[in-house]
Amino acid sequence: MRISRPIVSAALLLALTACGSDAQPAAEESEIKVGLLHSLSGTMAISEVTVRDAEMLAIEEINKAGGVLGKKLVPVVEDGASDWPTFAEKATKLIRQDKVATVFGGWTSASRKAMLPVFERYKSLLWYPVQYEGLESSPYIFYTGATTNQQIIPGLDYLKEKGKKKIFLVGSDYVFPRTANKIIKAYAAANGMEILGEEYTPLGHTEYSTLVNKVTQAKPDAVFNTLNGDSNVAFFKQLKSAGATAESMPVLSVSVAEEEVTGIGVDNIAGHPVAWNYYQTTETPANEAFVKAFKAKYGANKVTSDPMEAGYNAVYLWAEAVKKAGTTEVEAVKKAAPGIALERPEGLVTIDGENQHMYKTARIGIIQPDGLIKQVWDSGEPIKPDPYLKGYPWASGLANS
Repeated sequence: MRISRPIVSAALLLALTACGSDAQPAAEESEIKVGLLHSLSGTMAISEVTVRDAEMLAIEEINKAGGVLGKKLVPVVEDGASDWPTFAEKATKLIRQDKVATVFGGWTSASRKAMLPVFERYKSLLWYPVQYEGLESSPYIFYTGATTNQQIIPGLDYLKEKGKKKIFLVGSDYVFPRTANKIIKAYAAANGMEILGEEYTPLGHTEYSTLVNKVTQAKPDAVFNTLNGDSNVAFFKQLKSAGATAESMPVLSVSVAEEEVTGIGVDNIAGHPVAWNYYQTTETPANEAFVKAFKAKYGANKVTSDPMEAGYNAVYLWAEAVKKAGTTEVEAVKKAAPGIALERPEGLVTIDGENQHMYKTARIGIIQPDGLIKQVWDSGEPIKPDPYLKGYPWASGLANS
């Protein structure tokens, strides 16, 4: 089943209209409610549960330090259930019924695009913590994960530098992989690379023998992987069973981090590259404290990852904007946010006032036999977010295609 564009049901739209549009955050005098909206069940739970956990850790730490504006943060947690209309419905509930000051949530671009009209209609704020395909900005979304020029393009630059000119594209069938691959094909055409194939499977798909045969028979120099969720488990297991190795056919992933490595099984994926902005092994003073705190709360065997760190950061960035504004009122928070810069586990993160994305350092890593990721390259400094790829002549027109 193709999931190319999330649809908000007619019943939900009627409910939205009936609710009105004058909602403002409200809570007890000593409390500020905030929403956490992630897939705690379904195919995306393998990735999203721990993002929720990281956000809960940030809330706990902020409360221990005195809260925000002297008030305690109270999380209201909802399950998007890996279902895009459910994300829209739960977002509406958090805004209208729970009257949260802001929401931290989502993973897939399908979930984000389902929520976007809800947040714009009610003029409420969503902090979205995951890398995505770009070509979007909303006045009511802050994007704390990477956009295209901070992850996908550095990943392609890395493959090009390694002499990988023949690429096979594999992805889940929804908006992020299809849009990302549109960008990848434009990059390839401008950089002397050849796309040997482009295959999509539904989210939650587990039978990859046919697709793996297509990939191996094409004999690419590398695979660019935009599969999401637990489909990665089946794909990498079946790829290994077919005899493909990280040396003979490296698979560069942009949605596989430390948490997913655990689910996939390190024996099935060790040696393959990934592109992110943060790893558990990233060497910063703030990261040492973050990893220690996360393991102390959730278990010594737990790992940290880029989306978790971006979710953790989102809570702190919002709290800083609220402190600067002196209120949780949405328009005041938006006005206060541009230029806020914090030293986070990944390094310095700054809110770009033009598009509400973050300046972020790009990093390429190799999955190690212990399941952690070793950085082999970084951009040296945070990269200004360019979600519409205005700085790349080869990307001209992509936003309208």
